[in-house]
Amino acid sequence: MKLPDKAEKKFDGIIFNVYQWEQEMFDGSVATFEMIKRPNTLQIIPILSNGKILIGYEEQPTKKPGYTLLGGRQEVGEDQEGGAKREFLEETGMTADIWELDKSFMPYSKMDWTIYRYIARGCKIIQDPDHEPGEKIELKEVDWDEFIDIATSPGFWCKGLSLDIFGMMKGGGLEEWKRKVLGE
Repeated sequence: MKLPDKAEKKFDGIIFNVYQWEQEMFDGSVATFEMIKRPNTLQIIPILSNGKILIGYEEQPTKKPGYTLLGGRQEVGEDQEGGAKREFLEETGMTADIWELDKSFMPYSKMDWTIYRYIARGCKIIQDPDHEPGEKIELKEVDWDEFIDIATSPGFWCKGLSLDIFGMMKGGGLEEWKRKVLGE
């Protein structure tokens, strides 16, 4: 759910802003509703020239280390693809020739927050990575089977992707998604 136009900002945080509004209920009464808003997240699945997928093993001060997709927060005034390209360059020192939006979704109904997941192909190194002070990222090249094993493990940070993969394993579509991701 997107934040309603009538919502008023009650708290302005570094990452999260809190909004409230009056909402009419089904019985005609009125209640105060609340929602948080945060910058969108940009995730990248880079496909290397050798057919492997690049993932990160990341540490941050308040999180247990784990595997994750590369990416980060969308900056104010930045479009999603431009932000994904910036984050990819910062975290890997790489650019990519082809960018394809794989999926966008809002994981929580009480938060105005969209995650945009891209596939990047034609990746090449153009500079050294430029990590933020609060992140340590080790890059790892994996094949498809390793990627699926890591993405469905309990410590994987990108739970939306984990759920998508589990859904495709159960309901079909994993082979089709594999062809899309690997560009086959």
